[in-house]
Amino acid sequence: MRAYGFKSNGGPEVLEEIQVPTPRPGPGQVLIEVAYAGVNFAEVQHRRGEFGEPDGPGGYDVPGLEVSGTVAALGTGVTERAVGEQVAAYLPAFGGYAEFAVADADFVRPVGRLPMAVAAGVPCVYPTAYGVLTDAGRLREGETVLIHAAVGGVGSAAARIARALGASRVLGTVGSATKTQAAAELGYDALLVREDFADAVREATAGRGADLVLDPVGGPVRRASLEVLAPFGRVVVYGDLGRDADWTADVWDLWKNNRTVAGYNIGDVARRSPAAIGRYLSTALSALASGELASVPPAVVPAADVVAAHRRHEAGRTQGKTVLAFAAPQVG
Repeated sequence: MRAYGFKSNGGPEVLEEIQVPTPRPGPGQVLIEVAYAGVNFAEVQHRRGEFGEPDGPGGYDVPGLEVSGTVAALGTGVTERAVGEQVAAYLPAFGGYAEFAVADADFVRPVGRLPMAVAAGVPCVYPTAYGVLTDAGRLREGETVLIHAAVGGVGSAAARIARALGASRVLGTVGSATKTQAAAELGYDALLVREDFADAVREATAGRGADLVLDPVGGPVRRASLEVLAPFGRVVVYGDLGRDADWTADVWDLWKNNRTVAGYNIGDVARRSPAAIGRYLSTALSALASGELASVPPAVVPAADVVAAHRRHEAGRTQGKTVLAFAAPQVG
């Protein structure tokens, strides 16, 4: 089968088209004929070597954390899925940039009426957004939420979910002023330029600050986020896009100012509480299909253009979700 992988770590140019054997589903697994594969920053990190050197079949690693497609075969013990069913799946061990992918049945759910291209951007992004808001962030009705990297996949999903969960105000930060015009389209009350966000957040909240900050950026942004928290506010860390040096939070400062720092990692949740991923995936697919959550069409690019897609993603030139098309356009 056709796949896109890398044999050495490096820039986007290390990605290449390869031929690899079609995988077989093991016990409790589902084989999916991939229609679309989502592109995530974690796949950029995978390619760059932040998760280690490639060690897959033939020395290649195949990225890809989420896909949509059609069930092609079932492993033993799988009774809740059916061959021919259109599904979306989370792939914690990667492998989505391929014509076929194997997923644990815990992480596979039917797409229903949702278009397949939209569904491909759900399995990693939306469980992460639900997890950072509810499990780690403990969002309560009426609170103010601040979301960094606001127009990315997780950020734009989290904005809509936060509103649906009862947040009274949703603010976001972006890397450049050109992206601030997308606030209303993505469900934000305002988008702020990240470089100057602290004063703007205080002004927008009449000095009170944000109750919950979602931060995948790190470095100075993370430190400044602590300073704009309302009483009993929480910063939830779920990434490190800035690749800044590690920093140490002052426990005395957290204690004296009623601040909390929490972490969320979807890979760890998948290992230790897989049912949570499946539950959030089902919730998201249903809410998007029904219109309870607004569905934003992704940017669809041919799988053969994966190198260019990674370049845009790594440079921060994307808005919303990008998916790679492996098959002719389909609708769920």
